[in-house]
Amino acid sequence: MPLAGMARRFAAIATLSTGVMLTTLAPGLAQIKKPGDVRIVFVTHGQANDNYWTVVKNGMMAASKALGAKVEYQAPATFDVVKMGQMIEAATASKPDGMVVSIPDATALQGPIGAAKAAGVPVIVIDTGEEQVKPWGLDLFVGGGSEYDNGVKAGGVLAKAGVKEAMCVNHEVGNASLDKRCEGLTDGLKPSGGKVDIVAVTLDPTDAPRRVEAFMKSHPGVDGMVLLGTTLAGPMLSMIDDRGYGGKIKIGTFDLSPEVLDGLTQGKVLFGIDNQQYMMGYLPVVFLATRAMYGTFPTENVRTGPGFVTKNDAAAVKTLSDQGIR
Repeated sequence: MPLAGMARRFAAIATLSTGVMLTTLAPGLAQIKKPGDVRIVFVTHGQANDNYWTVVKNGMMAASKALGAKVEYQAPATFDVVKMGQMIEAATASKPDGMVVSIPDATALQGPIGAAKAAGVPVIVIDTGEEQVKPWGLDLFVGGGSEYDNGVKAGGVLAKAGVKEAMCVNHEVGNASLDKRCEGLTDGLKPSGGKVDIVAVTLDPTDAPRRVEAFMKSHPGVDGMVLLGTTLAGPMLSMIDDRGYGGKIKIGTFDLSPEVLDGLTQGKVLFGIDNQQYMMGYLPVVFLATRAMYGTFPTENVRTGPGFVTKNDAAAVKTLSDQGIR
């Protein structure tokens, strides 16, 4: 389905049948705001040119176009929770009708996000930070399952594939979400007698594969690898092929990208975890816009994943990925 058609379909589904209960206005109450007067600001830790966050932004823009609401996407140029906090403070000062944030570091971001809520700005959390929604009095979470649980499930898939010694390749050590993924992966592989080593890397496409290769040389028993994002998927898969490790290492990823989907189709990647981040961009715009316009809002968090994409369905998902939807 073309992107415009998909956007119209999401608008209808999200507005009329989101699958969660909506509070309603008293009969006859007039519209509070017109769509063109609604402004929503996203502030996340993910750069808009990152494969994952590009899809989030695409969902956000599609919802904006479908509803007529104004939207903005902001993120630090590199992972920087201090800068992110400053962006949240600036967004709060601009008095938007709603804010959408991720929470990769609760300690660093509690102050700015709490101040936004205290200023009367509705706050939806996406991707990471579900644990903070209720304690901080925030409005809603839209995203996949807990990062820890997703890691446990990934460990179980590796265990069934016979993996005994896996690498958790962490490109942002200290990012609470990624750390929990590695923790879950460790616990998911443990019951089968497997173990996990955390390999810290950067997003440098040359340096990261070198670090992983060096670890593999010093740990010849390694037979599994999980990437915590897709930015390094291309360089890592190239290194695996070039060094003759193809077929010896079972590879899984969090999130999807063209490289991951090609790897799945070719049998080079075992699984990709899909949290359907297009909806993380789309649905918060719908929810915050209808709140500003009509006073309606979901009463429960909205779960968008996880789903495990394998070789069997990679080709179909690739078609949507090419459109910036998966």
